[in-house]
Amino acid sequence: QVQLVESGGGLVQAGGSLRLSCAASGSIFSIERMGWYRQSPGLQRELVAEIRSGGSTNYADSVKGRFTISRENRKNTVYLQMNSLKPEDTGGYYCNADVTDYRSYSGSTYWGQGTQVTVAS
Repeated sequence: QVQLVESGGGLVQAGGSLRLSCAASGSIFSIERMGWYRQSPGLQRELVAEIRSGGSTNYADSVKGRFTISRENRKNTVYLQMNSLKPEDTGGYYCNADVTDYRSYSGSTYWGQGTQVTVAS
């Protein structure tokens, strides 16, 4: 089994910064892709940013220039540095990862339980 644990959410004023972390653990052979998703009340969960094992990244247009995703492969950890936060960034932030399990060498996508980010105006 694989577990993802997020941390770093909280309440911040508009214009402020937060850094989210997500650590993966368990029967991990490799992690191809890690990403952050956001779900705001009444809306569907949407991709915020993702990063592949080789380092290539992809961002939602709404966060480009403000958010930076990074990862430490040896720690199986992904980070999301969020700067210039806006009230519309408020929501639950969920980490996910595409993991190959060393027990079966099969791939699956796993999700963390989420961390809340609230940006006050």
